Amino acid sequence: MALITGVGGGQGRVAARRFAEEGAIVVGADIKTAGFATTVEEVKAAGGTMTGSGTLDLTVDADVRAWVDGAVTDHGGIDIVYNNAGAFALGGVGTLTPEQWRWSIDRELNQVFTVTHAAWPHLVARGGGVVLNVGSTAGMISLNGGSGIAHSAAKAAVIGMTRDLADEGGPHGIRAVCISPGSVESESTAAFFADPAVRDMMLQPQIVKRLGRPEDIVEAALYLVSDAASFITGANIVIDGGYTAR
Repeated sequence: MALITGVGGGQGRVAARRFAEEGAIVVGADIKTAGFATTVEEVKAAGGTMTGSGTLDLTVDADVRAWVDGAVTDHGGIDIVYNNAGAFALGGVGTLTPEQWRWSIDRELNQVFTVTHAAWPHLVARGGGVVLNVGSTAGMISLNGGSGIAHSAAKAAVIGMTRDLADEGGPHGIRAVCISPGSVESESTAAFFADPAVRDMMLQPQIVKRLGRPEDIVEAALYLVSDAASFITGANIVIDGGYTAR
């Protein structure tokens, strides 16, 4: 069974569909009710089944724990925790408000901990599993003139958290891996990349001269949670068209 957050669109929607196509039982979560319902229908059309919640605020600890425990009750255990959900406010230290900072850290970092914390005892009891976190190249280098300070801070922390999860989880057969995407065009980023100047700014340093697609990330995720990747843990896999390669 795979717990996948942020399934209401973008990478999360593609992940839910592809994991279900590969035979996984998917239990999804999102606060975007309409988007969640659309994903349920897409998964069904692809021959799979997705349950879960389309009204779940991942920053509310008790609600997250109820979602995780309910999934275990229904399906007998957890194999994969895919921490995909995230949202942040743009701004630098001179423009971002403290409220925007805390809002972003809650959604980019704290909810990754909250979901993993709730799932951890179930993974230990099962004797293993995989925690797959979504980082970002923003967690490795500064982007957009420093206007993503909360995003960068949170994603750097997620990358670091993944290493500690791998170390702690090793004796229990739990692997932890992080994927750090670069510029990926999806429903949530389409407006950002619609500006030709922004698009050119992001593409110019890349070796591969196109924006990423959700499928580019999800296909790597499928490999990383599979038995074929059983020797990979504590790693941060960068998928950015070569943006950080030079």
